[in-house]
Amino acid sequence: MLYSVTRGALVPLTRVLYRPTIEGKQNVPLTGGVILASNHRSFIDSFAIPLVAPRHVRFLAKQDYWTGTGVKGALSRGFFTAVGMVPVNRRSPTAAQESLDAGLEVLRAGEAFGIYPEGTRSRDGRLYRGRTGVAWLALHAGVPVVPVGLIGTEDIQPVGSSFPRLAKVTVRFGEPIAVEPYQDLPAGKARRLLTDDVMDAIAALTGQERAGEYNTVPSSGDPGT
Repeated sequence: MLYSVTRGALVPLTRVLYRPTIEGKQNVPLTGGVILASNHRSFIDSFAIPLVAPRHVRFLAKQDYWTGTGVKGALSRGFFTAVGMVPVNRRSPTAAQESLDAGLEVLRAGEAFGIYPEGTRSRDGRLYRGRTGVAWLALHAGVPVVPVGLIGTEDIQPVGSSFPRLAKVTVRFGEPIAVEPYQDLPAGKARRLLTDDVMDAIAALTGQERAGEYNTVPSSGDPGT
């Protein structure tokens, strides 16, 4: 109910303020587990996609948002719970696998799960090589991957900015990529090929220059991703 109320309030507000261009919504299956794999340009991405997708999409968020105290902590917990975020402890030595396990639980419950194969935000606008967690999830859950291209979200909340700004945004949902063609391949090869195909589809949606390497979190950390 919290999600429905929050989304019901934010969707019309978003449409009035930003008037986003949304393409390919029909490519998102309305039922069953599905992964929405997107490029990552801004902290706001994890809110932009759920607000325009035709179904509830859940993303991972750092556990710190649920551990604050006082009024601010209560508001943070309420908001991130209301928008359907899944808390993960990123300080855990097994954080990567715990994140995948949390995503797998969402998918096996028949829900939509959002993920950024690049791992962290692109600060130079290029599209970085995808990490194979997206394919691990798709293959283990047996669900399709819908590539998502975000254009302009970096202008709403640039790295280092505390408050969102008005900017033109386009969200493109590509055609689903089925996992069946990859399931008879050796596991490592299947994960790499599927991930590369997902990244190729995202690149086609965004027109971004390809980096050809993995993105890394700066030494100072990336609290918003």
